Amino acid sequence: MTDMAKDSTGRGTPLGSGRPREGQLGDPATRGRTTIADGVVEKIAGLAARDVVGVHALGTGFARTLGAVRDRVPGSGRTATRGVKAEVGEVQTAIDIDIVVEYGVSIAEVARAVRENVIAGVERMTGLEVVEVNIAVGDVKLPDEEDDDPETRVQ
Repeated sequence: MTDMAKDSTGRGTPLGSGRPREGQLGDPATRGRTTIADGVVEKIAGLAARDVVGVHALGTGFARTLGAVRDRVPGSGRTATRGVKAEVGEVQTAIDIDIVVEYGVSIAEVARAVRENVIAGVERMTGLEVVEVNIAVGDVKLPDEEDDDPETRVQ
């Protein structure tokens, strides 16, 4: 005897035969898993942080110096993730950002704006919940200081 599955009318159909009826597998959007790499979130966060007025550069002094050397190597290209570190889970992410601010701006306001912009961008693009954005201000760019590397300037 063949095992039978009963549909809503009580009629039986052989199990495992043919194509599943509509509704048996659920919403197609839930069939499978999407994983997002840490680097993807880091790029999104880095670009969002660079958009904030008052942010001069991303990264610590050492990271910016090393990045400037790396950027001069043909074919290496600039990295949008400099100064950004993300830890990505299945549904949440946490982000750490190192910034250099322009002299004269309110660090608290710049940090608030960076945090808001990063959270909005990452959540919109990835669907991940951003649980925290930690911002470390490593330096202040004075008006009379020359840039270590003019290409690190974000504005």
